[in-house]
Amino acid sequence: MISSGHKSKNLIGSSKEDLEALAEELGQPKFRGRQVYEGIYKGRALDLHALTNLNLRFRAELSERFRVSYPTIERESSSQDGAVKYLFRLEDGNSIETVYMPEETRTTLCLSSQVGCAVDCRFCFTALLGVKRNLAAGEIVGQVLAVAQAQTIPHRARLNVVFMGMGEPLLNLEPVMKAVKIMADPKALEIPLRRITISTAGVVPRIYELARDPMRPKLAVSLNASNDQQRNEIMPLNRKYPLKQLLAACRDFALRPREHLTFEYVMLDGINDSCTDAARVVQLVDGIRCKINLIPYNSGSELPYRASPLKRVLQFQEILMAGKIPTYIRISRGQDVRAACGQLSLAGANA
Repeated sequence: MISSGHKSKNLIGSSKEDLEALAEELGQPKFRGRQVYEGIYKGRALDLHALTNLNLRFRAELSERFRVSYPTIERESSSQDGAVKYLFRLEDGNSIETVYMPEETRTTLCLSSQVGCAVDCRFCFTALLGVKRNLAAGEIVGQVLAVAQAQTIPHRARLNVVFMGMGEPLLNLEPVMKAVKIMADPKALEIPLRRITISTAGVVPRIYELARDPMRPKLAVSLNASNDQQRNEIMPLNRKYPLKQLLAACRDFALRPREHLTFEYVMLDGINDSCTDAARVVQLVDGIRCKINLIPYNSGSELPYRASPLKRVLQFQEILMAGKIPTYIRISRGQDVRAACGQLSLAGANA
């Protein structure tokens, strides 16, 4: 339920149930709350006075006590490949980044779920920030709506959403799932669950929690190593949830028909990219209906890692494919504006 005591509470992030309860608090029938819900999400109304299917008194009261606003775009950084990185300023002064990636047949939005990140992967630039706080559902949905507004993405466009920006989504699972349900609702943003992916570094208990949710999106797991020793060094979270536990959770994750679990594997030169590593990965994922995305590392001066040579990436792919695992090489977009996978670090945010 939304408290109506705050004069300018933002309604973005409110669920249908929240707005039904709000309507009743304001002496209106429940269906008025559903009309507000559809108006601000499906209709993308930013002015509550514009919801002309509501009576004048209700509109006036809503407008006096509530508002509809998206995170503020502070800067757009456009890549030569068409990707655009958005720096958003949040209401408390914190910043996050979101990436827009247009393609011929679809558009992908890479969303953040935390200010910074809590899991400290050694090769990730976001980890250098540490974690400041979790994002609220409205700050997550707001990223989609703000980019859609900036890029004039029409309602019901072929849109993919991936939680692969700043933060570990499973450490902020409740607001992330509240946002996902608003995105997927045909009465709201109408993005099918099959086009929404949550990526995790491997928070095992939350993988089980996510699996139980009937409204869950797709899952991607950042694997990035072929044994525990490697993974402990580059992903400290592995000390808490080692590979055996992580892969057991992946095996227990009930997949829908035609659904695959995705494993992301960042290729680090001389660290996790040998033919022996590839053979071990085949064994690790044995029995899991999955696909693997190989991601050549996106480097930068602050961290010592380098991308594997393309020849080695292709050898790695060949071994996985021989093991009957669908394997794709993903060249990250937006590298020239530090918008690529693992590069979101608010670089120049205070410039």
